[in-house]
Amino acid sequence: MVYHLEDLRVDMSYPNYYISRLASKFVKVCLQGIGGNELFGGYPWRYYRVFDLISQQDFFKQYYGFWQRLVPDKDKKDIFVSGVFNQIDLNEPREIFDRIFKFNPLLKYDRPEDHIQNSLYFEVKTFLNGLLIMGDKLSMANGLEERFPFLDNDLVNFTQKIPVKHKLGNLSNKIERINENETKNKKTLSYEKYDDGKNVLRQAMKELIPKTIINRQKQGFSAPDESWYLGENAKYVKELLLRNNTASSNYINPDYIKKIIDEHINNHINHRLLIWSFLSFEWWCKIFLNSRKIE
Repeated sequence: MVYHLEDLRVDMSYPNYYISRLASKFVKVCLQGIGGNELFGGYPWRYYRVFDLISQQDFFKQYYGFWQRLVPDKDKKDIFVSGVFNQIDLNEPREIFDRIFKFNPLLKYDRPEDHIQNSLYFEVKTFLNGLLIMGDKLSMANGLEERFPFLDNDLVNFTQKIPVKHKLGNLSNKIERINENETKNKKTLSYEKYDDGKNVLRQAMKELIPKTIINRQKQGFSAPDESWYLGENAKYVKELLLRNNTASSNYINPDYIKKIIDEHINNHINHRLLIWSFLSFEWWCKIFLNSRKIE
């Protein structure tokens, strides 16, 4: 997968690769649902994190902190070896983050609903792009073309004008703040408690799609990698990342990698995104820097 992706992605790409391989046995072109979550509010627990904020400054501070999904800026001195860390501009990520919102002068920050709308805008401009690149590369790796009906220009322009109250239903409730790296049980409970996204889409489709589908609980499309890294694959993770001759050790501090793996395995702290990223970076170094042949 790293060979086909070519660049580094903060996402677990296994499901995309394998479902594309399966679909390619039957069709050469398929419809993809990418964009539905970002346009219609498919992940309520993510957007509600900013609901009770009242100022633009608070929104930027908290939402930027939320999207540091791997390593917070303050910890970057620990993850990188000194030669690499000294070349990093720690201000650049925040500057890029702020610039995204400045591209749209029409954004408002007067009400909590505005902050959720701005969150959706941010995901369309950033997160969605990464999903499209990943999906395109991994589908074409299997000879499959994808089409994205939710990303029709007119539909996108229309959905961005729909008030938040029509997309999400729990705006008046105090929402417990979680993130997608929570342990499986806690995340599952949150899915059940705040399963109210895509309301306007559900209503629009209720005459066309069976109720069992319209009212079905939200289910993310990701691999069970939290448990994978705790089970038999833990040995593979350690062998690949903790050897003395790891290719990525020229860039990432091996002690930091060991700390993260130990916390995941022994303390049950869900570092699935970070471990996936370490694995990807190690293979990326082997393939594209060290010319490792891929069978």
